[in-house]
Parts: sequence; structure tokens; C-alpha cells
Amino acid sequence: MPEVDIPGRILVVDDEPLNIMVLKGVLGSAGYAIESASSGPEGLEKARIQRPDMVLLDVMMPGETGFETCKKLKADPDTAHIPVMFITCLGEMSNKLAGLDLGAVDYITKPFVAAEVVARVRSHMNFQLRQGAIIDAQASRLGQVRAAQMSLLTRPESLPEAKFAVHFLPVLEAGGDFYDVLSFAGGQTAYFLADVSGHDLGASFITSSLKALFRQHAAQGKSPADILSGMNRILCAVTTEEVYLTAACLCLDRLQGTYQLASGGHPPVAAHLNGQARCLDISGLPLGMFESVEYSVLEGSMAEGDRFYMYTDGLAENIGLYVTSEAFRTSLLDSCLHNAIIPLPAAVVNMVRDLSGDLRPSDDVVLLGVDV
Repeated sequence: MPEVDIPGRILVVDDEPLNIMVLKGVLGSAGYAIESASSGPEGLEKARIQRPDMVLLDVMMPGETGFETCKKLKADPDTAHIPVMFITCLGEMSNKLAGLDLGAVDYITKPFVAAEVVARVRSHMNFQLRQGAIIDAQASRLGQVRAAQMSLLTRPESLPEAKFAVHFLPVLEAGGDFYDVLSFAGGQTAYFLADVSGHDLGASFITSSLKALFRQHAAQGKSPADILSGMNRILCAVTTEEVYLTAACLCLDRLQGTYQLASGGHPPVAAHLNGQARCLDISGLPLGMFESVEYSVLEGSMAEGDRFYMYTDGLAENIGLYVTSEAFRTSLLDSCLHNAIIPLPAAVVNMVRDLSGDLRPSDDVVLLGVDV
């Protein structure tokens, strides 16, 4: 037997069986599916399990009042989105305002007028449907933005000679973090990582130009300081004062066994060199702020088996720490050591888990690992 479409599922929470019976009759006749609960705690439990499209909630109930139940519904992420309409015989404006302040969308008063009850419920249900359609459309567009952004990122399998792996967690459908990798003849590779100010859609749109900008200035034998300087001049000319980015550029010469690092206000690169984990600190101003900036270079030697980790500050901020704090640096370097012999693709995932656990990210996170 085919399912019959219903206009919505409503949970009625009232300690009076007569009220429940009347509302079931009125709203059931209008096509709505009705469930009921006789107390606030029972209503909360059913709302969490059944996820109704609306809750009709009596204000005056023994024990937990409707106001208290509404507050709990709105505090729970699983039920906060469900519209609540109060059932009341209270006529005082102050009580109605108090309920609306708690997040209710409307009131219906006792004794019930059938036509009014159906009209109010239908009005708010239709609003929810329209809002849901708008959200779905926006999510689809954001998904397209995310797909476009992700298509710009160089995948490890497309550049095996670069020997890198990456774990990227955008906090929104599209993020403000960006990375790119370029390989040159003679075992030379350039790695670029940037964090655009903010992590909204505006930041994600800027990242689309960074790939072209990086590839315009990166070249074989060119130092990372020269790459950042060239990018900075262009960014200062084309971006607004509010837009800037921190960035790091790491250049490896595997044949010569040397590395060069330049930073534009970016977190230090973590390195596992010669069996020891340490942070490669180098200062520099963010890109896009001041046109006349000179970037310095940190140079060193490396050998097969060494590793580098470039990351954005979300890796620290998601656990409430600063990237410059001793607590974060200690945790980062400990994780470097623990994952030193783990294959790189698994190591970057492990390290993000080591440092952030299962917390939902509040800022974009990129961890890019490089094997020598």
C-alpha cells in the first residue's frame, strides 16, 4: 500500500488528556500526524527520538513548566531547530513575551478555535518548508563552491615525486585555507600553505587566485623568500585592507639534501630531522598588508627519512591553544615523534586526531606532511 503524504508531524505536550484529544481531532482532520506527551520530560524525550516538525507545548504543567521545557528544547542541538508553539490560557502579554524570548514562534489560546489552530499551525509549517527549501538551495550552491575549491588543490597521488600527504578539514562547506605543491627538475619541490583572514565564503573565493599567484612566482632555484615577496606585492595591489593571509613556503632540494623556509606570519613548521623533532621558527609579516616587505630564509640540511609538517593555526585553536604556546608546541612535537615511522598518509590523520581529538573544528585545519 503506497505511503500517504502528510503535511507534517506534530508533537502535542499537555498534561490535560482533553486538550490532547481536541488537538488530535482538529489537526488530524487537517491531515497532520499527531503524537502526544503528558509532561515536559516525556515531551523532550519524544522530540529527541521522533524529531517532529513542530511542538505544541502547554505552558502550565505540574512539575516542569512549558517555559522550562522550551528552554531545554532550544538548548539541545538535536531539537533546537524544531518550532515551538505554546498552548496557553494565559492572557498576560508578559507571559507571551517571555515565551517568545525563549524561542517560541507563536501561541494558541484555550479554549481552542479550530480554524485558528489550523491556520496558525499551517502558516508556521509553510514557513518552515520555505526556509528548508532555501537552506537546501544554499547548501547545494555551497557544495559547488567546495567542489570547485577542492579541485584546485594538488592531490598527493597526482605528484608522487613530491612525497607529501595532507589532511584538510574546512569548518564550512568552503574554507579559507589553501595549499599547493610544485615539482621541478633535479629533485626540487616547493610547498606553499596559506590561511586567509576569516573562514567564511569570502575567504574561500580568495583561495582560488592563490594557485595562479603561487605558480606565477615559484620557479626552479627561486628562494621561498622571493616567492612570498612576489606574491605579497600582487596581493597588496588587488586586495582590500581587511584581507590578508599568513603563509609559509618550504623548498626542498632532495639531491643536495637541503631545505629553505620562509614565513609570512605563519605558524612554525614542525620537522623531524636526524631523529629529533623541533619547530623551525622564522618571522615575517603576513601577505597583503605592506607592499615593501623583505622575507628572510631559514636554511638547513636534511636526509632521507626526515619529515616536515606545515599546518594552519586551526590545529591549535580548535583545542583552545595558541600556535605559539608551549603547551601546543610540546603536543605537536610529541605527536611528530609518535608518528615518525608511520606512513605519511596515516601520520597526518593521526596527528590531527592526536591534537584535536574528536572535537568539531571551529576553524579550518590543514596539516601537510612531507617526506624527504
